Amino acid sequence: MAGFWKRQVVRVSNATIWSIAGARATWASEANFRQWTLANVLSAMLAFWLDLSGLERAVIIGFGLMILVAELANTAIETTVDRISLDQHPLSRKAKDIGSAVVALSALIALAVWLLILFG
Repeated sequence: MAGFWKRQVVRVSNATIWSIAGARATWASEANFRQWTLANVLSAMLAFWLDLSGLERAVIIGFGLMILVAELANTAIETTVDRISLDQHPLSRKAKDIGSAVVALSALIALAVWLLILFG
């Protein structure tokens, strides 16, 4: 049984290290990720400045973080497509456009959440 727990600790440790590496690589290479991070910091600050409930703040912050998750996924898609080939191809464009649409839709949802919380 001790071997099982040791393997789990190693697995979780490795996953954490790889996740941090992915976030750092995205931060270093993607201006959009940095911009969305700044937007999230400002959004969270505004959520705490306004007279909102804890639940409303949590929802705003959660949906803001969803944009960052979408941007990470989009970066993974773009990196994978570029790894396969830098040549122009309709399927490559489609994959990248879909990834971009995920980010855009996430941002629209976060905006809708803000508007619903502010104006009901």
